[in-house]
Amino acid sequence: MEISDELLCLFSADVRAEDDRYVVEVPRREVETGAIEPGDTYRVALISRSRGESSDTDEASQSSSPPSEPQPPVEVGELRYVEIEDIGKQGDGIARVERGYVIIVPGAEIGERVKVEITEVKSNFAVGEIIDDDF
Repeated sequence: MEISDELLCLFSADVRAEDDRYVVEVPRREVETGAIEPGDTYRVALISRSRGESSDTDEASQSSSPPSEPQPPVEVGELRYVEIEDIGKQGDGIARVERGYVIIVPGAEIGERVKVEITEVKSNFAVGEIIDDDF
């Protein structure tokens, strides 16, 4: 399957019936990391669950990544050159790399191009420390 460079986030969710409509909930972490904004309109793609995946929706199954979910495109200790595209709600710089993956860069400003060392990696974002701000 080809994944668009415009992909902002990727997560698993259940579709539930609610009155005369069906609802897919977006996890809070996807909004808090700055990839998407409440009130904006987005295109949504639904991919069927593979035959081997469980339909169990308990807390444990939601916290583990399904095998088909892509891995973060960065690793702890990796050096990256990034451009700060936005400022997060807590004032940190936001850069996006492959597939819209977010790197949070404390102390960076919009438009800055910086060299960062990745210090923390999560499934939907990473944190990078500025190593060089003049390249």
